[in-house]
Amino acid sequence: MSLSNVELLDVARLAPRELMAEFMRRQRTLTIFGFTMLGLMVPALVLGAIDERTVRDVGVWAKPLKFMAATALFALSTAWFMGLLPEHVRTSWANRAMVWTVILTSLFEVLYITIQGALGSSSHYNVDDAFSTAMFVLMAVAAVMLTGTQAFLAWQIFSHGAERPRPVATQAVIVGLGLTFVMATVTGFMLGGSQPPAGIGLPLVGWHLTGGDVRPAHFLGVHAQQLIPLAGFLLQRFAGRAAGFWLATFVAAYTATWLLLAAAGIQS
Repeated sequence: MSLSNVELLDVARLAPRELMAEFMRRQRTLTIFGFTMLGLMVPALVLGAIDERTVRDVGVWAKPLKFMAATALFALSTAWFMGLLPEHVRTSWANRAMVWTVILTSLFEVLYITIQGALGSSSHYNVDDAFSTAMFVLMAVAAVMLTGTQAFLAWQIFSHGAERPRPVATQAVIVGLGLTFVMATVTGFMLGGSQPPAGIGLPLVGWHLTGGDVRPAHFLGVHAQQLIPLAGFLLQRFAGRAAGFWLATFVAAYTATWLLLAAAGIQS
């Protein structure tokens, strides 16, 4: 079964086997990688339940779990959006290189964060020795390369997308991927120079909303990859001819929220 590239809501009607087949058709390697990351969360959850050690008052397995989940979502979203490209473009050497950039950069971060968590040590902001400092820098480089893949994919869809004029959903994908690169990179560098407050923070995410925490803005930056395209898919389905207007409104509001959270994050 092959879905239209923009009929995201039809995914809910697919059996699990059909959904997996559609992901594999769009980008097999990223799909396998994404589901592998989801599978690795199971032992990490078990370890998190039995390991009482903490780093800066947070369980040592909390960060590996968050990065595994984010990596899986990032990889699977990229795989899905590659379905907007014609097959000959999707399988070009440039797009194969992009796929492996996503895998290698995110795998590097997840592995290092997990190893450091298992050792009861921090990964980010760890400059206690030359090796840890070098790894912190390399993680920043990897993060920029990772988000850069989304700008490249946005350009590929803009240049080679089969449908003309572009549906609102496709426009949302292009904008969302482009903003992922800009917003996630900017807030990533902000995070690199400002360690978030210690402590547990909000449930699940661990954020502190009292100032000095850039992570809420960084979350919006990274997940523009999913949230803006999702808005576009919904608007295309339900907003009719006004979909383009409401997409522009949503993007403006999203950007304004990101700016406010980024500004709050640099306040101590």
